Formats: sequence, C-alpha cells, structure tokens
Amino acid sequence: MQSVREIAEEIVAREGGFVDDPDDPGGATKHGVTIHTMRRLGLDLTGDGVVGVADVRALSRAQAVEIFIRHYFEAPRIALLPEALRASVFDMYVNAGANAVRILQRLLREMGFAVAVDGVIGPQTAQAAARAAEPDPGLLRDAYGVARRNYYFRLADRRPASRKYARTRAGGKGGWIRRAEAFISPRFHLDEAAFQRRVATWG
Repeated sequence: MQSVREIAEEIVAREGGFVDDPDDPGGATKHGVTIHTMRRLGLDLTGDGVVGVADVRALSRAQAVEIFIRHYFEAPRIALLPEALRASVFDMYVNAGANAVRILQRLLREMGFAVAVDGVIGPQTAQAAARAAEPDPGLLRDAYGVARRNYYFRLADRRPASRKYARTRAGGKGGWIRRAEAFISPRFHLDEAAFQRRVATWG
C-alpha cells in the first residue's frame, strides 16, 4: 500500500514544474499548486508582502507535497474513503477541488445510495463508499476513474479553451484523460480510435 506521502510525491511529479498558461483558470502554477492556493494560504515565500508569480516560482517540490497532504488529503478527509479510492480522489482533489468528491457522490447516487452531492466527505459519503466497495473495491475504483474521465470530457465540451488539456495524450500536466486512466484497469482505457471519435466534434 502506498503512503499518502508517496501518492503526493507522484502527484507533484505528474504536475511538473512552473506553468503560466493563459487558458488555465488556475493561473500561474508550480508542482500543481496554483497562485490562488498560495494566496489563500498566505504563502509569501519571497517576503515582499505580496503573494505573486515570484512566490509560485519559488515553491519547492517538498513544499508542494506538504500542501497537498495537509490541504488536499487531510482537510477533505480522504482517509475516510476505501483505500482503493484514495489515490484517485486525492489526485482529482488536487486537480479539481471539491468536484473530486462530487463526482464520487454522483456515482454513489447512480448506484442507489442516498448521499448528498455537496463535495464534503462526511459519514454518509464514507459509509456509502465503503458499502459500494464490497465485495470488489477495484470495481468502484474503476467506476470512479471512468466518471473522472467523463467529467473532463464534459468540461472540455463546454469550454473550448480547455480542450487542449483533454485532447493531449502526452500525460503529465494537462493530460487529463491519461491522468484519469492512470487509476483504472487497462481494459477500461479508451483506445486511440475511441478517443478520436469522442473528440471529433471539437474540430
């Protein structure tokens, strides 16, 4: 079993270094930590009294790992979920915030569990997820990964500027579909033909 720290280190490696893409609503980002997150946390690394792009550039990998563990795993209480889900939900929380939990909650509702879709992991969501993971936790992990992939596709359907993040198959920062598929069984991965059919309408 991977430790939370090991998962966080993998997320940092997946996110890559400094990026300031005008099409990315997150703004300047390094190791997956956005300028908005750093402002919310008051991380003035340069000591100039302002949290800006220079502070994002100054962020270390070790600092990013600590931010993810504290604010994206511990704070949303991902440890309450079945072990099979934790890495994928943690990774998605870094990428999409509370939407990571809403995706799970919608999936659980589709499976017949009466849970609120509020983006919060409480006893109701944790208990439903535990029940849904029986007897094969891998099936729930795969279902969540497919739901993640569908979320990314729908987001790109609605927002043309985001399509490049879903279209790329290179992995790493921006490789949304490959990122989701990294957490599901290979038999549920889209082959190239199926992928091209799905994105064909984007032009």
